[in-house]
Amino acid sequence: MLTQFDALLIVEFHDENLSRKEWLGGTIGPALNGVWRWIDANHRFNSMLWDEEDRARRVDVDPAEIAASKRLIDRHNQLRNDAVEAMDEAILAQLSEVRHDDDARLSSETAGAMIDRLSILALKIFHMRQQTRRPDASTAHIDTCRAKLQRLTAQRNDLACCLDQLLIDAHSGQAYFKVYRQFKMYNDPSMNPYLYARAASASGSAR
Repeated sequence: MLTQFDALLIVEFHDENLSRKEWLGGTIGPALNGVWRWIDANHRFNSMLWDEEDRARRVDVDPAEIAASKRLIDRHNQLRNDAVEAMDEAILAQLSEVRHDDDARLSSETAGAMIDRLSILALKIFHMRQQTRRPDASTAHIDTCRAKLQRLTAQRNDLACCLDQLLIDAHSGQAYFKVYRQFKMYNDPSMNPYLYARAASASGSAR
């Protein structure tokens, strides 16, 4: 049974943590259990991704720094996806005793994937709001950002309603979803041809 878990609580959790400067540097979910631990982890890795994506677009630093940022982006993205899968596992564990109806709909988008999208929208809203408060920006820039902020807020509200509906339907047996594994092949040295070819070459030259 799903308890203490809905879209409004998740949205508030995302926004509250983004407003706390010390949050990102802390330990992942030390006092959180179950799905909330993974909601926290997913939001942190999305936040780290956001910051690193900004850094990776600098043009006034050594190329080695950009390469380091790209590797961090890859790592954060893998951990973000791992957290999405863990969220789905935790939610489905709470729904394990629910028998879905014979005509229940299969949702191709999982609850974890929707929470991940809410996290990204929280980041967009947070940073777009900062743009509307820039003292050095033009009036046109601020007006444009305010319009975008309104659109982003509406998009998040729509997504939150869809998440709540999926959770309600899943709890009542009218819908269900599965854990979909990402299988990021480029991160696997045995599947990325550039990595295993180089490893084979290095092994051959060492003989």
